[in-house]
Amino acid sequence: MQAAVDERTAIQAAIRQGLSNDEFQLYYQPQVDQNGTLVGAEALIRWRHPSKGLVTPDFFIELAEETGQIVQIGTWALDVACKQLKAWESDSNHSRLYVSVNVSARQFHQPNFVDEVLRIVEINGANPHRLKLELTETVVLDNVDTVISRMKHLNGVGIEFALDDFGTGYSSLSYLKRLPLTEVKIDRSFVNDVIADASDAAIVQAILAMSQTLGLGVIAEGVETREQYDFLVKHGCQKFQGYLFGKPMEIDGLSRIAIPFGIKL
Repeated sequence: MQAAVDERTAIQAAIRQGLSNDEFQLYYQPQVDQNGTLVGAEALIRWRHPSKGLVTPDFFIELAEETGQIVQIGTWALDVACKQLKAWESDSNHSRLYVSVNVSARQFHQPNFVDEVLRIVEINGANPHRLKLELTETVVLDNVDTVISRMKHLNGVGIEFALDDFGTGYSSLSYLKRLPLTEVKIDRSFVNDVIADASDAAIVQAILAMSQTLGLGVIAEGVETREQYDFLVKHGCQKFQGYLFGKPMEIDGLSRIAIPFGIKL
């Protein structure tokens, strides 16, 4: 037990040091439309740890959420993403792209969350219409009215919202119609077995049909095979993200992707 406590304390201190030493980095995973055209990217945090090398969020996000450090990490990620949006404005191949940034429950429920987002967008000169914030169901389970109010405030300047990991929670349908969402993301756990498992196929089809009725866009996560892509297109999915189109990559790699997207679908 003491070893576990010591390890948590060490990671917590390393996170503080990592933020101070610019050890964190955003990777970007491509998001494409039905034609395979690059339309945007999800910003994903990586940490170049001085001894462990490049580590994924699984190593530190849960602890950062518990300790509150996730707020500082989330603010940093939003700032870097907005800087990238501004940089793309002068690039004809990427000026129309959007960036999706994940927002944790703890970050979203900070009293100054809306003001902080607006401040970061303004100081970086980023186009808010190119920024999309991804929320999970845990963000909206409590105090739905406050959540909706904050979302609408940010909607008012052009910032859009996507509901991440859709289908994995138990209460999605109860509030889906109330939230000012633009898009839902089908969780990769359903996409992974959509060809082999009739239940997953039925769930995916139901999500697509419901979203169409509600006027919501849909993006499928974890698309890795042509068969999965063909199934999703057949049933009306509009956007896709997964290894079939590209792994999370540094910004230089994403900037080299041609439009239309390089993969031959």
